[in-house]
Amino acid sequence: MAVLSMHSPVGDLTLFAEDDAIVALEWGWGSLQDPSPLLHRAKAALDAYFDGAAPLPTDLPLNPMGTPYRRKVWAALRTIPHGQTRSYAALAREAGGSARSIGGANAANPIPILIPCHRVLASAGIGGYSGGDGLATKRLLLALESRTKAAQA
Repeated sequence: MAVLSMHSPVGDLTLFAEDDAIVALEWGWGSLQDPSPLLHRAKAALDAYFDGAAPLPTDLPLNPMGTPYRRKVWAALRTIPHGQTRSYAALAREAGGSARSIGGANAANPIPILIPCHRVLASAGIGGYSGGDGLATKRLLLALESRTKAAQA
């Protein structure tokens, strides 16, 4: 398995790839580093994203492991445009299930940020976030995308 760690504004991140696809993104610095060209490309794209120079890439090959339903939810998350959000209920209408099952799929997302579960909000507030420092990380990602979208307009 290819592994590459990087520094970011939301803390250290470690990317994992298998069979020419990214399979995970975890918070923290990996003890072993075995980078691949794909992971170097993903790191460069994430650096540009965090610098506010570009939206998240949509062309990186991702292969998250999960149930068919969760994979359907994660695919729907990738269609939410940069700088926009959706409610759990709206995503449930699109992907099926309930707002609660969308929340469960988001919490199990093995490739956060690249599969942008941070773009999903509760109907009466920000909702939850299980990555990084929780809601502080979600707010930082949403603010970053808001600034990038405004600068590109």
